[in-house]
Amino acid sequence: MPGMPGFDLLGWIIIGLLAGSISGWFVRGTRSVQGCLPTIVVGIVGGVIGGWLARELNGQPVSGFLGALVFAIIGSMLVRIVLRSVEGDRQR
Repeated sequence: MPGMPGFDLLGWIIIGLLAGSISGWFVRGTRSVQGCLPTIVVGIVGGVIGGWLARELNGQPVSGFLGALVFAIIGSMLVRIVLRSVEGDRQR
């Protein structure tokens, strides 16, 4: 999410881990997203999607840690829903 000075790579990884983990509480059934690294990747991709969505809805980039986290969670939930539909909604 551009427009957020002060976040370095480690900051985005932490936001990605948090967003990916929290989105897993809401969207169940994605077998491919198990473990720390896939969760971080889903969170970071979700952050990019959430940042784009926020900019489209609001007309400006997200500001602050909490705003970035909220939109990263929303984006991560969308990523998990897409992954679940691609995998098929099979139970383990």
